[in-house]
Amino acid sequence: MSTLLDNRALIRAFRLAASLLELHDENQFKIRAYEGTAAALERLEFPVADLDRTGLPDRTGLSKTAAARVAELLDTGTFDELTRLLSITPAGVVEMLNIKGIGPKKIRALWRELGIESPEALREAAEQDRVSKLKGFGKKTQDAILQVLEFTQQSRGKLLFPQAEALGEDLAARLRETLHTDKVAVAGEIRRRLEVIETVAVVAATAQPWQAHAMLNALDGLTHDAARSGPFAWRGTATESGVKIDVRLVSKEDFTNQLFLLTGTEAHLCEPLAEADPGQPATLRQLVKRERFYQESAIYQKVGLQYVEPELREGLGELALAKDQKLPQLLEESDLKGSLHNHSTYSDGSHSLRQMAEWLRDHGFEYLGICDHSQAAHYANGLSVERVRQQHREIDQLNQELAPFRIFKGIESDILGDGSLDYSPDVLASFDFIVASIHSNLKMDQHRATERLLRAIDNPYTTMLGHPTGRLLLRREGYPIDYKAVIDACAKRNVMIEINANPWRLDLDWRWVHYALEQGVRLSINPDAHHTDGYADMRYGVLMGRKGMLTKEMTFNALSGDEVAAYFAERKAKIKPPEAFKATLFG
Repeated sequence: MSTLLDNRALIRAFRLAASLLELHDENQFKIRAYEGTAAALERLEFPVADLDRTGLPDRTGLSKTAAARVAELLDTGTFDELTRLLSITPAGVVEMLNIKGIGPKKIRALWRELGIESPEALREAAEQDRVSKLKGFGKKTQDAILQVLEFTQQSRGKLLFPQAEALGEDLAARLRETLHTDKVAVAGEIRRRLEVIETVAVVAATAQPWQAHAMLNALDGLTHDAARSGPFAWRGTATESGVKIDVRLVSKEDFTNQLFLLTGTEAHLCEPLAEADPGQPATLRQLVKRERFYQESAIYQKVGLQYVEPELREGLGELALAKDQKLPQLLEESDLKGSLHNHSTYSDGSHSLRQMAEWLRDHGFEYLGICDHSQAAHYANGLSVERVRQQHREIDQLNQELAPFRIFKGIESDILGDGSLDYSPDVLASFDFIVASIHSNLKMDQHRATERLLRAIDNPYTTMLGHPTGRLLLRREGYPIDYKAVIDACAKRNVMIEINANPWRLDLDWRWVHYALEQGVRLSINPDAHHTDGYADMRYGVLMGRKGMLTKEMTFNALSGDEVAAYFAERKAKIKPPEAFKATLFG
């Protein structure tokens, strides 16, 4: 199940080497060299693994020394310096480098002065109040470490949806090949499109289950759990991630029933069917236990229910809607006409404005909304006022050249600590639309976080609220917010909310999509793309929207380019922006 190292794996390796050098207090020039290699790789727009090794310096712009290390990493999975550093560093200390909020210097102090060599030992020391007494730490840092460690512990044995989906589809493909059947399907949490997966479930039809067992037992990367397995079920874990694997082996005739049972939640399967006749099945589970089906649609039809898409089978009221034939036509990826909230090389993106636009145009989209970071985001090369002017001039030129494709002038304006937007009103007035997002001072209680968002929503220039909780799934908890208050405010101020489609975010959480729709808040599927590859993430945003019953009609970027332009123009006209900046911009 191994693959060639992609660019991201190369970048991680060089960043790890830089962190290890800093951990061991080694030469600062070497540290910067490895960081520079990682940064150079991050800017590349093609897979380095596809290049001829002798051509690496010319094609990548790397020095011969750095290119040689990249070649060694590609060919062997490591390079000499990284091997040396790992050999002199306890594995647990390397693991500690992944703890957010404490860098290599602090980890060195914990290791050298307190003898801490693992996250478990760090937790114990923090709980005993030993960390706070170390110079440069204190009680606040100790509490933050405990919080991060707790979150990390809770994240073990879980995968993001795209990773789990890839694993599930890989297992399904291997089972199809081994068992010579097309009756194999990924089920469970993956089929319901949950954002975080704890169990990768697959159903396969076969009359020879031992063949599946033999193949799975021999597969690198899986650990068999014999105690939990049986003749018709192979269970275990993916060795690297710890995510559970559950493969059910069934007869061809039982395939549909078992796929259905292994997809829906208990709440969906066991919800009482209203007004069931005496002697008739009281739940969907009872129905499929009594009768064999060959299509899932026939299961719902049998009890007079509208078909429920797999991603809706959560037991959250979908059966009541299905009974009244009121389940909506869900959003499809093909409904999207453009992509809003994207970044270019003007801030921290990997592709130029032209490249980001031409990719969308060449793939059949009508418009690009460019939302580079605002000036407060120094870490992301946020745009100064002068660079805003420069970008707007380029957009005007590209719009003439690429028409009828259109680029809308947007910005991801930081919501500052007091809830105000980055830039003065006259600068904000120069954009077609504003995505307002929080990126700094994330350690807030619910009251403070909610008030900060509410003030930003009240700003007349805010068009859309970006990633409302700032969460990074399996990496960082989002700041707590009062969802109802935030959504209600967006409804009152006619502010949209994005479903940030980046698989690490998927924020707005799908569990609040339906409430937003009930309040009349329109949503936008935003990839937050920093690279043309990032546009593919729109699929994950669509899946999350579908889980919340999002429709084409309530999805902003399902509108045509002309409709979006008219909406932005009408909204701006109501604000009556200052004229001063416009005069300097176009004068």
